Amino acid sequence: MRLHTLFAASTAMALALPAVAHAQVAEAPDATDTAPAGKAVGAGPQTGDQDIVVTARKRAETLLDVPIAATAISGNTLTERGINSVREAATLTPGLNITSDGSGRAFVSIRGVGVTLVQSVQPGVGLFINGIYQPNTSYLNNPLLDIDRIEVLRGPQGTLYGKNTLGGAINVITRQPSNETEARGNFSFAGPDDSFLASASVSGPIIKDVLQVRLAAGHRQQDGFLRNPLLGIDASPFKTDSLNGTIRFVPTGDVVLTINGYYDWVKGANTPYARVTGPTDYSRLVQFNVPSRIEYRYRGVNARLETPIEALHSKLTLVGSYDARNGLSPNADADFGPLDIARANGTDRLRTKTVETRLDTEIGSTLSSLFGLFYSREEANAFDRTRIIPANLTRLTNSATKADTYAAFGTLFWKPTTAWEVALGLRYDHEKRQADGNVSISVGAATLPTTVTTAQLKSNQVEPRLSVTRHWSGELMTYASVARGYRGGGFNAPTAPIRQYKGDSAWTYEVGTKYVSADRKLSLAGDVFYNDYSNYIGLNSIAPAAGGGLVTVDLNSGDVESYGAELEATLRPVSNWSINGSVTYIHARLTDSSPYTLVTGRTLSSDRLTFQPDWTGNLYTDYTIPLGGSDSMTLTGGVVAKGSRLAATLNQTTPTILRPYALVNAAITYRSGPLELAVFANNLLQKDYFDAYIEKTTLQLAGLPASDLGIIGDRRRIGARLGFRF
Repeated sequence: MRLHTLFAASTAMALALPAVAHAQVAEAPDATDTAPAGKAVGAGPQTGDQDIVVTARKRAETLLDVPIAATAISGNTLTERGINSVREAATLTPGLNITSDGSGRAFVSIRGVGVTLVQSVQPGVGLFINGIYQPNTSYLNNPLLDIDRIEVLRGPQGTLYGKNTLGGAINVITRQPSNETEARGNFSFAGPDDSFLASASVSGPIIKDVLQVRLAAGHRQQDGFLRNPLLGIDASPFKTDSLNGTIRFVPTGDVVLTINGYYDWVKGANTPYARVTGPTDYSRLVQFNVPSRIEYRYRGVNARLETPIEALHSKLTLVGSYDARNGLSPNADADFGPLDIARANGTDRLRTKTVETRLDTEIGSTLSSLFGLFYSREEANAFDRTRIIPANLTRLTNSATKADTYAAFGTLFWKPTTAWEVALGLRYDHEKRQADGNVSISVGAATLPTTVTTAQLKSNQVEPRLSVTRHWSGELMTYASVARGYRGGGFNAPTAPIRQYKGDSAWTYEVGTKYVSADRKLSLAGDVFYNDYSNYIGLNSIAPAAGGGLVTVDLNSGDVESYGAELEATLRPVSNWSINGSVTYIHARLTDSSPYTLVTGRTLSSDRLTFQPDWTGNLYTDYTIPLGGSDSMTLTGGVVAKGSRLAATLNQTTPTILRPYALVNAAITYRSGPLELAVFANNLLQKDYFDAYIEKTTLQLAGLPASDLGIIGDRRRIGARLGFRF
């Protein structure tokens, strides 16, 4: 695993000792195609319910009709489960694995594919907010504000969503403006870390049937459960403020213009690792000699125009967006210990612009099509300043990356009968990326020559997808699919022995079935899959740097084989009792790691993938007791579990394995008309577990005081929540 400050410190430290001795951006479902009342936004948890309406194929369909392994989580379910980010929502989704070690960093994969361990590597699982691609995984930690639903699509989604979705896609869809005045609110407080959340939204018409507006705002903060005894402060506080506004304009007929703007301000901890003696030492004491805070500001605006073209029996959609992110790390402890050896500070800036057009056409009674064009422009700049204090050594690194992506895509949907469907899609992506960078090092008054490099990367990729669906009845379907996904390559630091690495790709073969009983008391979805994953980007290492010292490199580490099975279900034994859950088994292993050894000269201690468990699962039950009139009480109990995982390690002989864990959650919710009052407990049994872990070899190779590093997951929280909807 790479920590940017650690990389910078490694080179600087190595020089000091002698002296002192960034997609295709793709498209997501239309946020305007929200589900009808009683479907995705109905009351009560609905995870695993195949009757939920989604837009996974950019058309409104129930999950039962979609030949994709997909999970939909309603906004109501997110609130009732106390879920406030996409990272937390992963616990309810088969195959999705998200780990984080800081406010601006998240590691994500689906079925072991698309692993993203560092923010400089393009995501391998696509993240979309209201149809707008997010080119960085840091958003996975951001607050979820006024959410209608989250859709998680497993397996390559390149045909409709573009490159960087080789593992799958996550679609976050916010609530849209309504034609009736509506207000929502949600407030909660929990201890012992003073976790506070407040959010509210209001929606209604300015001109009925013509112009509607929705506004939402939210605030969240918590002290966290890590402590810095050296400074006498909390080591992992988190604070966010969010604003979201949407305007929906229907000037005539079926012509719809939707404009959305947002702003998120995130402040938190920068990789708050505690020094630990092993994977059973659950220390929460972070020994940094500076607070190591980080701040992000996200903002953006996007617009979507939808209009029918009756002469062509088509619907035309035009989408444009501008997204910006600014990051600031004012003072970080680069040696992760109590000694004042290495300090770092830095900034980063990301700007993304996208334009897309697509045409959805009914060609005949049995044939339809979806064709489109896409363009995106990404510009990223980063600055890092690292000081080795005992040696009076400073390293300055500047980098700038530009990326242009062009794509053409199309899918034909053929339904020869009401029982059969064949969908064949193809997408062509052309990407051009350029990186400029320079590194300068000074020791005292002496300055070494500045290293300046430029690198370019081009790729032309074709991503096909074929699915065949058979509806045996109105309650049962089966499907089979084959698809290819691709992720673009990237660049290492100017002093790295390899300046760039190529993209990775995966072929996925999948067979699945979905069932909903006629009385809607039982929903089932299951699938088996096989992934042939080539040129895996997921491991990194420390290597000799040009001009001396050490540098971290990302690289194509070899080939991976991933196969397994997923099952999710919802059962309603009686109308007021629901049971829902899922279980996943994934065998993801490196089958050839020789490229890693060729570049680094090192071997791996395990063929497992970093942080990827072999199994995950969740099970929840909700029982509602009518109290008369509109009053009711719901009793909720649940457990989420994750199997053993390989820690981040460069050890060549002995792998470090993190223990499996299960977290028990519970809640009691009282509802009376539009009001809702709940008391809840998360991690009720006070289970200790690691969110992230780095084995000490990484620090040893960097020339830093060696110790294993770990971030412990949240302890038990007990609190209350008040919600309303008018």
